[in-house]
Amino acid sequence: MSYPNYGYGVGLRNVGSYQVSGHPYITGSADMGSADTELKVEFPYVTKDVTIIASGSSVIKVHFNSDSDGRVLDGGHFITLDSDEDSFTFDVKCKEIYLTNVTANAAFQLYASLTNIDATQMYNLTGSGLTD
Repeated sequence: MSYPNYGYGVGLRNVGSYQVSGHPYITGSADMGSADTELKVEFPYVTKDVTIIASGSSVIKVHFNSDSDGRVLDGGHFITLDSDEDSFTFDVKCKEIYLTNVTANAAFQLYASLTNIDATQMYNLTGSGLTD
């Protein structure tokens, strides 16, 4: 007996898309430039999780929207990494993440586990706790 195809497959609300091992994605910067510089990291696929590691004497604010998109920094909608090897893992689906260096010449490493979900399917993360 055959069953009709109900369109099951890779997608934002498909549990299997997040249960399988993800594709590794690694990047970083040895010098983010002058203080208060914002860097956007865009992912080709939606993430399962993202880990950011500060290097050296860096102080970095990690957030999910540009500071120009609302009250991101003024509203306290960020996590601060403030010592060598300080890290944070976000168990989150997203298509981009922002880093703002508080100290000049901040450095970081980033690891993300990516799903097979194309980044164009991901909605924008906004609202309470993110931009308001």
